[in-house]
Amino acid sequence: MGWAQWTAIAVAFLRVAELLHARRNLDRLLSAGGKEYHPGHYPFFVLLHGAWIVALFFLVRETRAPDPVLLGVFALLQCVRLWVIVSLGRFWTTRIVTLPGAPLVRRGPYRWFRHPNYLLVAVEIPLLPLAFGAWDLALLFGFANLVLLAYRIRAEEGVLAERR
Repeated sequence: MGWAQWTAIAVAFLRVAELLHARRNLDRLLSAGGKEYHPGHYPFFVLLHGAWIVALFFLVRETRAPDPVLLGVFALLQCVRLWVIVSLGRFWTTRIVTLPGAPLVRRGPYRWFRHPNYLLVAVEIPLLPLAFGAWDLALLFGFANLVLLAYRIRAEEGVLAERR
């Protein structure tokens, strides 16, 4: 196994840990009276992100060494991801869920951006394949992710509009 395969495994473990954390938060929010919106698009995100990791594992040659700068930027983005998760605290999920009466989070990166996690994902999805010279994967998954994010942001903005 090469760098790309080990990186794909590491990213998969991180994403599974995030999904478990998000599921706990989702269950807490729903039991506290929260409501999920637009659940139909969620499986497409799971499919896209899963396929992205699988493609990195199987379609990047084992002998391909990563660009250390791009791989370092990707690692730095994972620290930003943790900042986003910590900033949202119990409200962080991978779905569109709102708890009536709860204030909008305005700390961490949410002081400057409405959707910092989506900006982060829009960069990291093409960045990791680029770190391994996989331009085709970067374009394919980067574009598909932007299409899904456009729908997701529009849907989330509609849900949060009444709370702004």
